[in-house]
Order: sequence, then C-alpha cells, then structure tokens
Amino acid sequence: MIATYEKPVETHAFARTPVLAVAGLLAIPLVLTANRYGYFGDELYFLAAGRHLSWGYVDQPPLLPLLARAMDALAPGSPFVLRLPAMLAMVAGVVVAALIARELGGRRRAQVVTAATFATCTQFLAGGHYLATSTLDPFLWTVLIWLLVRWIRTRRDSLLLWAGVITAVTLYVKFLIGGFWLVAVVALLICGPRDLLRRPMLWAGAAIAALACVPTLIWQATHGWPQLGMGAAISREIGASGRLLWLPEVVLIAGVPIGIVLLGYGLWQLLRRPDYRFLAWVTLGLAVVFVVVNGRSYYLAGMFAPCWAAAAVALESRPAARWWRWLPTWPVYLISALLMLPAALPVWPQSWLAKNPSLPTPFFSYAEIGWPEASKSVADAYHQVPDPARTAILGGTYWTASALDRYGPALGLPEPASPNRGYATLVVPPDSARDVLFVGADPRLLLGHFADLRPAGTVRTGHAKPSVLDGTPMWLASGRMQSWQHLWPVLVNTAG
Repeated sequence: MIATYEKPVETHAFARTPVLAVAGLLAIPLVLTANRYGYFGDELYFLAAGRHLSWGYVDQPPLLPLLARAMDALAPGSPFVLRLPAMLAMVAGVVVAALIARELGGRRRAQVVTAATFATCTQFLAGGHYLATSTLDPFLWTVLIWLLVRWIRTRRDSLLLWAGVITAVTLYVKFLIGGFWLVAVVALLICGPRDLLRRPMLWAGAAIAALACVPTLIWQATHGWPQLGMGAAISREIGASGRLLWLPEVVLIAGVPIGIVLLGYGLWQLLRRPDYRFLAWVTLGLAVVFVVVNGRSYYLAGMFAPCWAAAAVALESRPAARWWRWLPTWPVYLISALLMLPAALPVWPQSWLAKNPSLPTPFFSYAEIGWPEASKSVADAYHQVPDPARTAILGGTYWTASALDRYGPALGLPEPASPNRGYATLVVPPDSARDVLFVGADPRLLLGHFADLRPAGTVRTGHAKPSVLDGTPMWLASGRMQSWQHLWPVLVNTAG
C-alpha cells in the first residue's frame, strides 16, 4: 500500500515581536537567579572533568566539560557566566519552538502559544538554571526537529545536511540522539514520508555525524565502552519504582496544566497528519524505550516542542471544546508561571531556606548550597590526620570529589579522587598516599584493603542549609595493604 501525504502547508509570517517578548520574559527569572546559591553538583563535576580534557568520559561525551572549562576561563568562579550557555539555549528554544509551529502552518497565535508553553515548561525553565546535558540535549533535539519539519514543507535538501551537523553536535552532549534516529527510521519506513530516507543529503549528513563522532567512539572503545554500562547505573540510581513514576514525572516536567494537556492533544493531532505522523510515533516509541530501560523522564523532553506546536496550530484553526478553551490563554500562562517559579528556580534567599526548610524549592537546590563550607570542614579534618602528606582524599560521590577539587586547593587539600561514576577515571590517588580520608556515608568499600578504619568527624556546613554534604561522616583509613594499581579498579567496581 502506498502512503498518501497531505499537500505541504503554506507558511505564515514569523510572529517576531510577541515570540521574542516571550523569550525575553523567560530570560528575566533565569538572569535574576543564575548567581543565587552556588554551583550545582553536576556543574562542579563538569568543571573538574574540564581540568582533565579528553575525547570521552565514562558517563558522557566531552562537550560539556569543554564548555565548562571555556566559560570558567572567561570568568573563573562565576556560576552566572558558567550558566550563560544554558540560559541562551532555553531562550533560543522558545524561538525555535515557535518556528516549528510556523512550519506546521501556524499563524501568530499558534506561534505565541507554542513559545509560551515552552517558556513555562517546568523542565525548560529549571533547565535554564544549570549547565547540564538535560538542558542542551533537549534544545538540540528541538533544533533538529525544526529542520526536519521544515524539510517536509519545503523539500530543501540542504536542511538535511544541517540536520547531520546538529546531530554531530548533539552526539558530543549525549548519545541519546542515536536512539531518536533509530526510532525515527523505523517510523519513517512504516508511515512515511519515506522519500526522506531516499535523499542523498540525509545520508551525507549522517556521514558528517558519524565522522565527527570517531574520536569519542575511539576513546570509548579503548576504555571498554563504559558508556554502555551507564544505562544500568542510572537504572540502579532511579530504583525499582522508576518505571511506575516515569509518566507522572513527565506530567510534572512538561508543565501543569498547560504543557501536559497540549502535549497529549498535540500527539493526537500529529497522528492525524500523515506528513508529520512519524513524529508522534517517534515520541511514543521513545517513551516505551525509556520506560523499558528505566531511563530518566527528561529524556523525552526533546519531543515536547513539536507536540505543543501541533496542538497550537489545531487550536488556532478551530476552537477548542468549551470546557478547556480557556487553557491556552495569557492569564493561565501567567498564573502557572508564578506558581511554578519556586519549584523550578531558586527564588528564595539562602538565609530564608535555613530558617524555613518547608519553603517550596527546586528539587536540586540542596545540591547548590554549602559546597565551600563543606570543603572547609573537610580541610579541618584533613589537617588533623597524623600524616597529611601521605593521606589522599576520597569522595564517596563524584559530587563530593568535584566540590573538593573546586574549593580544596585554596584550603591546602590535595587533588581528590572518587571511585564513583565518571570521576573514577579523572584522578587516581598517588602511590605516596598510604592513608585515605574518606568523605562519605558508607566506607565499607575500604574494608579489607587498609589495616585500620575509624571515624574522623562529620562534615558541617553551618548556616549553609539545606546542603547535600551537611552531616556526612568522614573516615580515616590507614595502612594501605595493596598498591593503588591493584586497589583502584576494585574500589571502582565496588562503588559503581
């Protein structure tokens, strides 16, 4: 059976002024909160990894550490400057989402509704506050989908070459885009437009992406493909309840009530449009894959924009049902944004949080507060050990080691190590270190490898609360019984 496709829609003028106004409104809270609290734990890790530049890492491709190093070189010690790429990506994402609506045939209202839905999405509003893969990866997916949607309307093959370039960049942020293309090829073969797969420029773009990825793939191959084990590690971190919570988490990050309602309505509208139906099946297919592998809910965020755009275009062309036509209106967007801000961005002063721990805050705010104070507490313990010159510092988590890497040198601390996650390949304790100051709740991985293990105090962050490290125990392991060459792989395998 030969599939039939709709006649490509006519494009309308880009609603530049209102869309840019929405983007500007999103930028205001991002700018005002960018320097509040401090670095996020993953940002500290990117900074630490950036000090050990490589073509690959255990848990990610190399673009984020390189970008973190570049931004820190511009303004050392500035979370605001470090987060500029994230802020710019989310502000630009508003515009790209509106452009998708335009390519789908949306006029002014559809473009503005799509832009406003993007700007008030919990995932994207919160993502603009962190330099993280969860920010840049969905943005690049949105750009890629805009190129594909535009190709379907114009059949301009140069867009497919650019799609290859964007795919190459995305592969250096996160390898998830490979999953998008695998599912997309299947969806295109089943429901079309199949002629996309016959375009030489598509495969030229694929060649660009593949060639660009060779250095990081060589790194992965020479290190035993550690990225393949990250899925299992993340699944363990999420836990057994992850699959049950995946859909509720998607509801929350898409935005309640507007984002999730338009997401579902947009999926339905895409399924009804033969020329863009494959995007709906890609969204549904990826959702199934991410649930099966117990992946994180934000992995699907890159598919939000085309669904919102399809919903907005449908609402513009025909009135919504009476019971929900009030939903995509500016008062609802305004109220939703105001209610969501405390849960997405650090709007409260840190002193308020210490006195009022019940205040609504972003989920990861505890991982932005107290890093300098915790490092000072570790330094106090380190300088009291019997032989500091022969004592290494081990962080129980990669966040802990990253914080000590950032703030420790000024406090006289040696370069820390951690057997946890990607930090394990950055630093190995020196052979001169016979003892270890371990900063973590569970020191059992050291048992049997040192002659003695005893408590060495507790990390205190003072008034800097809530903090992920406040109350963390410290342990002194003395009398190393094996060389680090033999011991380190054992600790890494135990820590996971």
